[in-house]
Amino acid sequence: MNARFDVIVIGAGHNGLAAAEALAKRGKSVCVVEQSDAVGGMACDRLAHLLYNPAPSGVETREIDTVSLSPEGAHVLIRRGEARFTSGKPHPDAAAYQTLYRRLVRYAGLLHQLAEAPPPGLEQGVTSLAGLRELSRLAKLGVGVKRLGKAEMREFLRILLTNAYDLLLDEMPDGPLPGALAADAVRGAFSGPRSPGTVLSLMYRLRHGGGVFLPAGGMGAVAGAYAEGARRAGAEVRCGLGVTRVIVEGDKVAGVLLSDGGRLDASAVLSSVGPMQTMRMAGIAEFDIEAVRRARKLRAKGSTAKLNLRLGGVPEFTGLSAAQVKARLLVAPSVAGVERSFNPAKYGDLPKQPVLEMVLTDGTGPSTLSVIAGHVPETSWTTDRRESFTASVVETIERFAPGFGSLVEEADLLTPEDISAMTGAPGGHWHHAEMGLDQMLTTRPTVGMARYRFGVAGLYLCGASAHPGGDVTGAPGRNSAAQVLADGVA
Repeated sequence: MNARFDVIVIGAGHNGLAAAEALAKRGKSVCVVEQSDAVGGMACDRLAHLLYNPAPSGVETREIDTVSLSPEGAHVLIRRGEARFTSGKPHPDAAAYQTLYRRLVRYAGLLHQLAEAPPPGLEQGVTSLAGLRELSRLAKLGVGVKRLGKAEMREFLRILLTNAYDLLLDEMPDGPLPGALAADAVRGAFSGPRSPGTVLSLMYRLRHGGGVFLPAGGMGAVAGAYAEGARRAGAEVRCGLGVTRVIVEGDKVAGVLLSDGGRLDASAVLSSVGPMQTMRMAGIAEFDIEAVRRARKLRAKGSTAKLNLRLGGVPEFTGLSAAQVKARLLVAPSVAGVERSFNPAKYGDLPKQPVLEMVLTDGTGPSTLSVIAGHVPETSWTTDRRESFTASVVETIERFAPGFGSLVEEADLLTPEDISAMTGAPGGHWHHAEMGLDQMLTTRPTVGMARYRFGVAGLYLCGASAHPGGDVTGAPGRNSAAQVLADGVA
C-alpha cells in the first residue's frame, strides 16, 4: 500500500483523531494509521468510563452524582460543590467544602485557557503577529488573575504549587468528603495527596466546572464520535496497520513504513504515542543526545489498574438507594487514607486498602461494575498477584455491599503492564506521562519539546504526553494540528 498525503497521524486514539479532524477541516489530506483493529486507544470501554470534559459532537451525556463511601455508613452525596449525607441529612462541613470547591473551580477556569493552545512561549519575538498573539494570551491570563482581587490573587498564588493534603485538611476535618477531592487530585498519577503540585492536578480535573458525565453508549461511543468527526472532515482512518518506521530524509520527515510493507509519503507526521517510542520509530540517531536523555528520563510510571466485573445481579450497597448506586462511587475514606494507599506503591507493593472509583453500567443485559483502582505497581504481575489483587478489590467493595462477591461472574483486570501492551501508552500511564510540576506547560513532555515539534522537521507529538496532558479532551491533538498549520509544513 503506497500513497501520498499531506499528513500522517500515528495512532487512532481520541487525540490522534482530533488532530486529523482539525487538519482535514483545513483542507489537508490526512491518513490516520492504527495498529489495533479498533479506534479509541485508552478512550475505550475496557479502560475508561466517565467524562470530565465536554463530549464530542453526537454523544449524549448524563451528569451523575458522586458518592464517597464511608466505612461507618455515613456516605456523602456530592454534586458540583454541593454535599450532604446520602440519608438526606445536612453535612456539617458542606459550607467549607462548597467554598473551597468553588474557589478551585474559579482558579481552574483561569488556567483552562492555557490548555486550549500550545504552551506559552515568545520564541517568535514580540514584533511578529504570532509573537503578539502569545503576548496577548499571557496578558489575558494576568488580567484574569488580577481581577480576582488582591486577597484571592494571593490565595491563588499560594496554593497553586502546594499539595492537596495540606489544602484540604486546612479547610475541613478529614473524612470521605475531603477524601473524594484527594482521590481526584491523584487519580492516574504516581503520587499521593502530600506530593507537591497535586492542587494543580486537581484544578486540571476541575477546569470544565467539575461535572462528572456518563456518556450514552459508553466510552466506545465517544471514540466512535471522534473517528466519525475525522472521517466526515475527509480524513482516512486505517485500522489493523502498524507503523514500523518514520522515514527521515535530509533531516526532514518523508513519510512512514507500514507493518504490511507499504509506504505512505507525507511532509508531516504526527505521533500520538510516547516520546521514546516516537524517537525509536524515527531513529535515535536523528535526535541530539540531550533530547534522548530527557525522553528516557521522562516520568511515566503507570499506577492505575482497570477492573471490569461482570455481575449476576445488581449489588445492594448499605445506606444507598437504587438511584444512588448508579452514581460515581468512591472508596476514599479520608485524605490520610488516600496517602496510605500510595505508600506501598513507592516500593512496588500492592495497596492494602485500594482507592477505587466505580460505575455500575446501565443496560438490559448483565450488569458490569467498572472499577478504576489507584496506586498499583507497573510491573511484576504474576497470575497469583493478579488473582490476589482482584480478590482484594472485591473484598473492599464487599465491605460496603454485603454479598457482592457472590455476584461476580467474571473479572477482567488490566494492569499498567496490560495497558501499555494494549495501547502503547508509556509505562501504561493513564496520562502517558506524569502530570507533575516539571512535566506540565512549557516542560511537557520535556524541556525543549513543549510545542509539539519533535526534533526532526515535520515530526510532531499529538498525544497525551504533549501539552496539556491526559483525560479525554482532544486538546493535545487539536493544539498539535494548530502548530502544524502555523509552521506551514503540510
